[in-house]
Formats: sequence, C-alpha cells, structure tokens
Amino acid sequence: MGAASGGQSVLQPLAHLRAQRPGSNATSGRGDGLQFERIANVQALETALAQARQIRQPVMLDFYADWCVACKEMESFTFSDLQVQKRLAPVRLLQADVTANSVQDKELLKRFALFGPPGIIFFDGSSDTRVSHKVIGYQAPAGFLASISSAAIP
Repeated sequence: MGAASGGQSVLQPLAHLRAQRPGSNATSGRGDGLQFERIANVQALETALAQARQIRQPVMLDFYADWCVACKEMESFTFSDLQVQKRLAPVRLLQADVTANSVQDKELLKRFALFGPPGIIFFDGSSDTRVSHKVIGYQAPAGFLASISSAAIP
C-alpha cells in the first residue's frame, strides 16, 4: 500500500501521506531532518575540525551507509525530531558516507575504532580536537538528547 501510493521508505511507508497534510510537522513533532556536510577522508575531517575549533564550535560526525538499517532509523526517527534539531542547531554537522567501504572510508572508521556504521562522534569545540562523546548504534530521540547532553553540547 505504501509503495502503491508513492511511499519511498521501508521504515515509514505511509509517511509521505502525513507530510501532505497542512501542519503535519507541527502536530507530529517532526521536521525534515538535519543537513549534513559530507566529508570523504581524514584530511577533509581535519580541515572541518580546524575550522570549527577556530570559532569554538562543537562538531558532530555521523558515520552513515546506504545499507545500514540503523542509519536509516536515525535519519527517519531521530534526526527528524524537532527537539533533536533544536539542540543540534549550534553544532557543525559532518557526515562520512562509508557505503563504498573504500580505503578512505576504512581510514575514517579506524581513526575512531569503529567497525562500521552507525556511529556518531561528538567533538566539544575546544582548542584540542578531543572526542567528547561517542554513540554506537541506533538511539531514539529521547536517548539521543541525553547523549547530546553527555557530549556537553549547549
């Protein structure tokens, strides 16, 4: 039924119908999701972290893959939550798409001792680029909000 009516998500096959109603985002508490800046390798990550460090901006690095079901859940349920979006508004959002499992993808994963996605790394924005918190696996909005607080994100 979802596919026949134009739905594109396996996780929420009828979500497109809800989005067509006026005010549906306001009543559901869900937005369109977060806008990430894609990084392709360790050098791009270092550059982005250095830029954020200059203005003491916290950073969130999301490891994503097209084949990762938990990544799709984070995208559909957690990153679309309006409270999560509000808490992450001051944060520079980076995303490493490791779908291809290239040499560069493996280097990024290895740097943070990750086996694969989903994984989210928070940097506190201080003068050193220390990791302030790590999230492995899917977290619903409430749990992810707690992780944001643990990462000392204002």
